[in-house]
Amino acid sequence: MVEPGNDNLSITAQCCLLSISRSGWYYDPKGETPLNLKLMRLIDEQFLAAPYYGSRQMARHLRRQGYNVGRHRVRRLMRQMGIEAVYQRPRTSDPHPGHKIYPYLLKGLDIARPGQVWCADITYIPVRRGFLYLVAIMDWYSRKVLSWRLSNTMDTGFCVEALEEALARYGRPEIFNTDQGSQFTSFEFTGLLKENGIKISMDGKGRWMDNVFIERLWRSLKYECVYLNAFDNGLRARREIGHWLAFYNAQRPHSTFDGRTPDEVYDGRNFVPPALGYALHPEEQNTRQAA
Repeated sequence: MVEPGNDNLSITAQCCLLSISRSGWYYDPKGETPLNLKLMRLIDEQFLAAPYYGSRQMARHLRRQGYNVGRHRVRRLMRQMGIEAVYQRPRTSDPHPGHKIYPYLLKGLDIARPGQVWCADITYIPVRRGFLYLVAIMDWYSRKVLSWRLSNTMDTGFCVEALEEALARYGRPEIFNTDQGSQFTSFEFTGLLKENGIKISMDGKGRWMDNVFIERLWRSLKYECVYLNAFDNGLRARREIGHWLAFYNAQRPHSTFDGRTPDEVYDGRNFVPPALGYALHPEEQNTRQAA
């Protein structure tokens, strides 16, 4: 946003217009140490298995793994990751004090068709030298992932981009459900929903079960893709996550739907034997085709 070569406005003036400090623009963040990144990976894995672990219990768990860490260090890392166990759910952010919180509209609602309710959530994705945040928008009835975005910050923009893509590709749902994170309560996000005539629903504070289907998506994604690949960088993370989500939509059967995939349920199709699966790399596919 700041243009150092601008002849009309100095860096100081540009920072003032953008409401950021001049020293903040020059600051080059050092990031987390390799040890802290390792601890964050272990915290994320354990949190999937025990989301009720707070910083004290998580510190005990890490010490049992051979890491001499204290509670305050673990608490800082958990905050950096966007998880917090007080409410027994990952909290990717707190609601902005100036943003409106909307009621939960899904209690007792019969969700009987695709496009009736969409939901969204954000999760932490570890990479070799840092971490990313992933947002996904899902159709509640079919469990189909409609769009997704990766970002290295917890800003609102990547969530709005995912919503715009889903609306452009699939039309608009009747209800959109999220947690109370600042990205989803922001004026940009809720304003886009209102412009499209979509009812806004938000989980009750601490009610992780209110958005349970996308929480299950995160668990499957991390165990079946993220932890198995140990991404070196964001480009590989984007590629492999994209491959897995395509596999999830088109080929991964759900017992709830008698073995049908999210794509089949969303489109109202019957089961069709899938083509070669996600686990087969492009090089192997080319080899088989040549043979």
